[in-house]
Amino acid sequence: MKAAVFREVNQPMDVEEIDIDKPGPREVLVRTVAAGVCHSDMHFFNGTYPGQLPVVLGHESAGIVEQVGDQVNYVKPGDHVITCLSVFCGHCEDCLTGHMSLCQEPEVRRGPEDEPRLSKAGGRLGQFANLGSFAEKMLVHEHSVVKIREDMPLDRAALIGCGVTTGVGAVIHTAAVEPGATVAVIGCGGVGLSCINGAAIAGASRVIAVDMVPSKLELARKFGATDVVDAGAGDPVQQVRDLTGGGVHYSFEAIGLKVTSEQAFRMIRRGGTATIIGMIPPGQMVELHGPDFLQEKTIQGSMMGSNRFRVDMPRFVDFYLQGKLHLDDMISSRIALGDVTDALLALDKGEVARSVIMFD
Repeated sequence: MKAAVFREVNQPMDVEEIDIDKPGPREVLVRTVAAGVCHSDMHFFNGTYPGQLPVVLGHESAGIVEQVGDQVNYVKPGDHVITCLSVFCGHCEDCLTGHMSLCQEPEVRRGPEDEPRLSKAGGRLGQFANLGSFAEKMLVHEHSVVKIREDMPLDRAALIGCGVTTGVGAVIHTAAVEPGATVAVIGCGGVGLSCINGAAIAGASRVIAVDMVPSKLELARKFGATDVVDAGAGDPVQQVRDLTGGGVHYSFEAIGLKVTSEQAFRMIRRGGTATIIGMIPPGQMVELHGPDFLQEKTIQGSMMGSNRFRVDMPRFVDFYLQGKLHLDDMISSRIALGDVTDALLALDKGEVARSVIMFD
């Protein structure tokens, strides 16, 4: 099959012919129909986060089951599925206490002594996030897919696989925003727009979008922003505090920077909560003003929206088909696999919300 193989940091990925194994016990072979190009892929492509090479990147995807291995009874060939990097074992402490997105059990991937799922000329190729969706097919553990209804367009479904679940989930699960609360979201890319959309669905009375790109702020209004703040036109913290008379109940950082994480904490009111979603580069420290903690302010992280994806994603599909989740406006372009490097670079420059690779 064809796949975009990542072999060297910051170097274009070539589309190569590679080998994919047959499904083993509890494994599923999925024909990739659509794959979103996400900032998490970019963090590894540019070396911000280290990874083992060579590897097939990509993790935000949807497709159709082609084949299943022994002991698989959840899906069958022909089923439409969304993939998720929150692959869960189902029996560890994290899973059993309802924190499936934190599961790290090694049994959901093949070990170093096993035949690799992906290879070329006998050499092992890695799968980013145990998925590797920048490829025509994916061989994954059955606990990395969720069945969805077949009337859901798969290009929009792919976005639910990461960005949408991360953003909406951070609002409704991690932070548990209640109706009537005020919310600020820093960064209006795919995850940030999903936060805004999630806050609107949760019933927030005010949803403030913060960004430096006017086109993204305008797009944020379509996703449910009641107010917008141009971070390049003055201190965004003060702008948010002025709009709300002292700060928001909940803020969300969806970029992954030290400065914006600190801003997210500073723009919450007394008793407020700041949730950091973005991937802050390793080694960077976030500095907070100590006396703020006497006002019972909270800062926390969120991993993939604290999801229970086999429950959440079918609901998000329903939200989209009911007109509540605005996925159509999130797709900036539909591209071919060979354009993936350009799509990553455009994403890094802040030029697009999401590009989606189409395989059909």
